Amino acid sequence: MLSRRVFLLRPLVRVPWASTSFFSTRKNYFEEYERSLASPESFWADAAKDIHWFKPYSTVLDQSNSPFNKWFVDGEMNTCYSAVDEHVANGRGDQVAIHYDSPMTGTKIDITYNELLDQVSRFAGALAAEGVTKGDRVVIYMPMVPETAVAMLACARLGAIHSVVFGGFSAKELAIRIQDASPKVILAASCGLEPKGVIEYEALLKGALALSTHQPQRCVILQRSQCEYAIDSPRDVCWDAFVQHATPHACVPVLSTDPLYILYTSGTTGKPKGVVRDNGGHNVALKWVFQHVIGLRPGDTWWAASDFGWVVGHSFIVYGPLFLGCKVRYAMCLASAKRRCRLMCNTVEQTVIYEGKPVGTPDAGAFWRVIAEYNVRSMFTAPTALRAIRKEDPNALQVDKYALQMKKHLRSLFVAGERGDPATIEYFMNQLRIPVVDNWWQTEIGFPVCSQMMGMNQTRLDGRECPGIKLGSASRPVPGFDVVLHNHDEPTEDPNEVKEGSILLRLPLPPGCFTTLYNNETEYVSKYMKEHPGFYTTGDAGFIDPDNYVFIMSRTDDIINVAGHRLSTGAIEEVVQRDDNVAECAVVRPVGVADNLKGQVPIALVVLKSDASQSKAEVAAAIVRRVRQDIGAFVCLRDVVVVEHLPKTRSGKIVRRTIQTMADNKPFAVPATIENESVLDDILVALQSIGYAKHPHHLRHQHVAAAPH
Repeated sequence: MLSRRVFLLRPLVRVPWASTSFFSTRKNYFEEYERSLASPESFWADAAKDIHWFKPYSTVLDQSNSPFNKWFVDGEMNTCYSAVDEHVANGRGDQVAIHYDSPMTGTKIDITYNELLDQVSRFAGALAAEGVTKGDRVVIYMPMVPETAVAMLACARLGAIHSVVFGGFSAKELAIRIQDASPKVILAASCGLEPKGVIEYEALLKGALALSTHQPQRCVILQRSQCEYAIDSPRDVCWDAFVQHATPHACVPVLSTDPLYILYTSGTTGKPKGVVRDNGGHNVALKWVFQHVIGLRPGDTWWAASDFGWVVGHSFIVYGPLFLGCKVRYAMCLASAKRRCRLMCNTVEQTVIYEGKPVGTPDAGAFWRVIAEYNVRSMFTAPTALRAIRKEDPNALQVDKYALQMKKHLRSLFVAGERGDPATIEYFMNQLRIPVVDNWWQTEIGFPVCSQMMGMNQTRLDGRECPGIKLGSASRPVPGFDVVLHNHDEPTEDPNEVKEGSILLRLPLPPGCFTTLYNNETEYVSKYMKEHPGFYTTGDAGFIDPDNYVFIMSRTDDIINVAGHRLSTGAIEEVVQRDDNVAECAVVRPVGVADNLKGQVPIALVVLKSDASQSKAEVAAAIVRRVRQDIGAFVCLRDVVVVEHLPKTRSGKIVRRTIQTMADNKPFAVPATIENESVLDDILVALQSIGYAKHPHHLRHQHVAAAPH
């Protein structure tokens, strides 16, 4: 059964921070959303007018081979031109494009658009001299340095397909990606820097090449002062030498439908999935997103605290903010406002590249320092980063330290990557006095599916009050996405009962979403399109309320059946997180553990705040009572264990699937993206203390492709 509406378990807190957009004269969300579904071709054709086309497209949307739909067919453009050259051509070359800030090295660099164009065009020339042409693959294995962005843009300039791999990935994982992408060139650095020390890349890259049957013809190495890579093969060359005599290369026109990049995402098998993104649809969608979803204006500084190796790094560090430039158009009626608008149209947006952490580089004020120093207007981070900051700075002293400067500029904070628990969202909205926008998207999609629209007028067409932010929700669908709910059970007559289900997206997906899986069209169909014909299966579960707000609660396989009630682990986590002593938590439901009467039984692992006022036993007992009171006795949460840390990936996601497998006493895989593998040993001990994972000698650690969590 497909539906758009379900009822809520309890009244939701409505937060007024973002009830309207920053631009009350901008397009109306409700009108635009309906238009995007009723006439997607017309809607996205309007958005495509903002893009520089070398050759106009002949067809907006071709669905003749669905689900392999194509946007802007026959159109020719270049992604690098839109991100860099266009701004220089319009006379804004002297303005800053990138702020680079590395607390790891104490380095701060501003790069103008003129400088960026020079670096990108010369590096593209060096790649072209090496024989890299349109359609060739280039693997980029580098840390958070400006050269990584230069490499990505240089590939786009030539029409080459880049595949960025998170710097520091194991040799085995890197080898899998090299083997699948078969790159002509690999671009790497000598090392990455973490608070715990230097991560040397040489052994990892050479180990990967030893495992891969495919061999690149060239490896270009960026030497960093903290660690030198031994150039001991004719195939290897230092970055500076590679580009020293290069001639700048012009942008190569490519078809809108030509691939821009391959980004490998999690896989449940040994082979990760290579998500393919096209050029034209990606350009159109991201520029539209930064105008209307993020709500940025010319001259604003944007910062996404993420990594180039993730989709956020592609969409929200490099391409999206650089696409925006000066072509954001809005109307203001006051004469002074008009003068300000003319001044702003002579500016372009700036992005921040940050090599550091939310805490420990040097303290929990790291994010607020960057925001204050660069006058950041809007920021993106993961909920786990905010929880880490709150844990280290429970009284928000670091927020107070930078509050005066942040207040002048910071307008919104976006969070995604995992569900933003209401307690964390509400806490930081109260501390920062700005909207904290929980939004939901996926690597496959490439930009938010659901979000508050900070660049659109959100006044209802019928004049009713707009709820604004609802805690626990990723807000309404972004124009272009028809989000529906698939309920596995029959409808209920009880208006107070939550009916969760699978979240689906009706086809066609808007431009900018993945077009296939690299070298694997069969899995593209079988994994995403086959189960529900006419829909994209997201793999996420949740519910949709009467205001069309979407609540993403968990992955579909994290739904538990307790005493006949289907309930997500995310719903339980939301209640656990309300305890004032809890910094963060993870709820799992071991498959092999069940109650004869209740069915599946969840367990909770919690990390306490540094200033927790109760003992571990008191907190555990209080959580059990709270879950029973707020959800119901049927949940049967009996086991709560306090741990020092939760195991996470480098992108901040808690590896719930691994915890669940450990509790089930099964061989568990160490995700390739794990940040601190030793935490898993601590979790094993904690699970044993409450009667799980009873036979540790049966458990086997092995690195595999990260499974979704």
